[in-house]
Amino acid sequence: MKRLIPVLLLALGIFSSPLLAQESTTVDKKYTKEVEKLAKAKQVQAAFKTIANQKDETTQNLITLTEVLAPPFKETERGKVFADMLKEAGIDSVWTDKVGNVIGLRKGTSGEPGYVGVDAHLDVVFPEGTDVTVQKVGDTLKAPGIGDDTRGLAMLISMLKAMNKANIKTSKDLLIVGSVGEEGLGDLRGMKYMFNESGLNIDSWIAIDGGELGRISNAGLGSKRYKLVVKGNGGHSWGAFGLANPHHALGSAIAHFSEAAWAYTSGDIPKTSFNVGRIGGGTSVNSIPFESWMEVDMRAIDPKNLDEIEAIFKSSVETAITKYNASGIRDKVTYELIKIGDRPSGELSPSLPLIQRTMAATKVFGGTPVLGRGSTNINIPVSKGIPSVCIGRGGQGGGAHSLHEWFLNDEPGDESIQLALLITLAQAGLEK
Repeated sequence: MKRLIPVLLLALGIFSSPLLAQESTTVDKKYTKEVEKLAKAKQVQAAFKTIANQKDETTQNLITLTEVLAPPFKETERGKVFADMLKEAGIDSVWTDKVGNVIGLRKGTSGEPGYVGVDAHLDVVFPEGTDVTVQKVGDTLKAPGIGDDTRGLAMLISMLKAMNKANIKTSKDLLIVGSVGEEGLGDLRGMKYMFNESGLNIDSWIAIDGGELGRISNAGLGSKRYKLVVKGNGGHSWGAFGLANPHHALGSAIAHFSEAAWAYTSGDIPKTSFNVGRIGGGTSVNSIPFESWMEVDMRAIDPKNLDEIEAIFKSSVETAITKYNASGIRDKVTYELIKIGDRPSGELSPSLPLIQRTMAATKVFGGTPVLGRGSTNINIPVSKGIPSVCIGRGGQGGGAHSLHEWFLNDEPGDESIQLALLITLAQAGLEK
């Protein structure tokens, strides 16, 4: 456990540079002692050994889950496979909620109110029809979604089996969750339901998603996403020349927004970004389109900046469309703004017990904790002030969100799973 654990993932685009200005990552001695003592407990050592011994089985679970495609909003089939794995691993009860989250309950002994949740997300970014057959090249596994976040799901199953085999009982109830809607336009719908509508009393959350062993996020990077749809009557490019053209109006909106947003984000403010990611519409090169659309992503560390860049976007669109309609064209275009994403920002103090325990556990495995910010499932609990962390799934990987994604588990003893278990037990309490 003395291996150096790299946790700063700037190269992966998960953390942004302002992270380096976050608060100290000093670990209070009481949490260091608490976690080191826990890691040495006979039951925990037995669980660690089980995790190491079932490495091949965990790899097979990873392959099985990867080969069940879970496109955005269509996670049902993978959810069924994951639920069956939870049952086989000895979960106390399992159910699927109204939005598709697969939730396993492992009962604690204290009867204390409040759940400790640990999750990985079921969904991947790839559409229906994607070939997700896993290819083995030496020890490397290659397939779309093999890492993000299917590896996290396999880790949860390994943790559960190890706890049951070592007869580990926790003081608090555990929720082991395969969540939906983490990627893209899923807009964290799984977590929004869990924390806003489910009625579950969740007092802390541990997400496994992305990065090498030891990565810790204690902050959420907020984002707002819109689809702008511009409509007109359409017509022939020659015969109806001069008719209001939605593409031309959309181009004007992009130009107005880009200029105003660039001036704003170039100022002396915490990092804030904007991006026109997709555009579309039209029927042929010689037709004036009847519809044009674009999708826009805006992100900011500070919620205030996120609100301000959103206001700039809305104002730019209104100004551009108004000017275009008054430019002398025949007829007018209309527009509609559709919100397609809203992820809140937030940041938790490193002094919180969960974050202290996570940093202490990282040190047990030889790592130097570096706190980070990302757009992950913890955005929702963090924005509500609920203690939460997002940790890495370990190993080596690359090509996330591409057809060439790969994963190599080069950890002795599956340390990333052992680390996730140690953090979970530290937060839920080990009953002796």
